[in-house]
Amino acid sequence: MSVEINLLPWRERQRERRRRDFGLALAGMALIGIAGGLGLTYHYASAEQSQQQRNAYIVEQIRRLEGDMHSLMELVTLRDLLLEQLQVLDELQQGRTQTVKVLRGLTESLMDGVHYVELRRQGEQLYLEGRAQNNRQIADQLRALAATPVFFDPVLAELEAEEGEQHRFRLGMTQHEAPREGEHGTEADGS
Repeated sequence: MSVEINLLPWRERQRERRRRDFGLALAGMALIGIAGGLGLTYHYASAEQSQQQRNAYIVEQIRRLEGDMHSLMELVTLRDLLLEQLQVLDELQQGRTQTVKVLRGLTESLMDGVHYVELRRQGEQLYLEGRAQNNRQIADQLRALAATPVFFDPVLAELEAEEGEQHRFRLGMTQHEAPREGEHGTEADGS
């Protein structure tokens, strides 16, 4: 006896099941792919938004720093201006005491018969114009100026005899520089 078994329906069901399993697997993979794609899209969108927020924060901080730098530059400019003004005031203060010393030195060294007409200053150089009755008085005046602690190196620049017995003279000399605050000078104070 031989038994004949028809396997065709079983194979057909098997094929159908495999097709169905394959379709389900394919649909599952497609869903997983779509879900993964959406997840990545959401992740990248979130990362981009987060990066944009960080960029906006950095831009805002840069603006604030630029404002602070501008304010700092204004303060530096103001400080430089104030330092220049302090230097000018210091020079004026030094010049004030120097002017007093120059005038005191000129009056203490003035010889009889000599009259000063004009005094000009250019830095530490002084230019003096005056009149005297004779050449001897002018020479004595040069020696007297050289002997003062305020002036050195007086040089006669011009000598001219005028009508009458007057002689007009011009001379140049250098003023000793005053010691700055805190320095020790050799000049006598005279006070």
